[in-house]
Amino acid sequence: MLKTEDLRVHYPVRSGLLLRQTGAVKAVDGVSLELGVGETLGLVGESGCGKSTLGKALVRLLNPTSGRILFEGRDITRLSQGRIRPLRRDFQMIFQDPAESLDARMNVRSIVEEPFQIHGMGSREERKKWVNELLDTVGLTANSAERYPFEFSGGQRQRIGIARALALKPKWIVCDEPVSALDVSVQSQILNLLVDLQKEFQLSYLFIAHDLSVVKHVSDRVAVMYLGKIVELADSETIYRRPKHAYTKALLSAVPVPDPKIKREKILLEGDVPSPINPPAGSAFGHRMNHPRYQETIGMDLSLREIEPGHWVAADPTCLEETDWKKICLI
Repeated sequence: MLKTEDLRVHYPVRSGLLLRQTGAVKAVDGVSLELGVGETLGLVGESGCGKSTLGKALVRLLNPTSGRILFEGRDITRLSQGRIRPLRRDFQMIFQDPAESLDARMNVRSIVEEPFQIHGMGSREERKKWVNELLDTVGLTANSAERYPFEFSGGQRQRIGIARALALKPKWIVCDEPVSALDVSVQSQILNLLVDLQKEFQLSYLFIAHDLSVVKHVSDRVAVMYLGKIVELADSETIYRRPKHAYTKALLSAVPVPDPKIKREKILLEGDVPSPINPPAGSAFGHRMNHPRYQETIGMDLSLREIEPGHWVAADPTCLEETDWKKICLI
């Protein structure tokens, strides 16, 4: 369905009277991923690691600096807005904050109907029927259409955003932390809704989150992102049972366990996340942890290696146990 090759999104940093570029924020720095038909790929990491930037670049809300985005084998990286508009029927986005992504001046009918109007689809009566069907699909009543977003709860507003994303029957959707702003009880409702919709419409999801317990519930595979790079990629079960990268282990140790009798050792990360404007020359995570082998990683190829079938991890001696590092060296 979707493939990226060495994708990069860098924001220029300008200074001086002439505003010359003096650097760049490397928000996404060489990401290669694949998303299959009907698959959910979870993307996790700390705030500021580049997850949302990657999602917006994939749907071409942002222009990549370099690399390629292939949708069903077609390169869409450099398509003009005019040429990419017809393709937007096939990929949509659910935004993190429904209060911000829904126009408060428009009622629900206008919000959900807008995609049909932009693409010149159907008569007025047909569009009205389609909107009612979409609202019913996401669990809202037909009379909700005449109300405004501020009249709904957070979970209901997110359902409106999902209805809008489904309007044009897309093939895949970027879900950018769709439940992070919601109460826990509402989160489960929205997650179950997304799973049901995926089964009904054979959707593919890129599911962005920072909460690994949420990602486990919906994802087939999980990619772990740190400072603009993917550091580990495997199926959901493997990531949770046999994580290899030190950063993945630290994220998992922070997931609360619902059984008070079970005590899990929490890994407290030292140091601060390096600046994406001036990232370390070697391992970013090794630099953060002040690892004694950090100097070895300067100039080293830290790209992903397949340590076991379907399980990819960055070839980084500062982030792997000795046995795993020796296994990587033999690949």
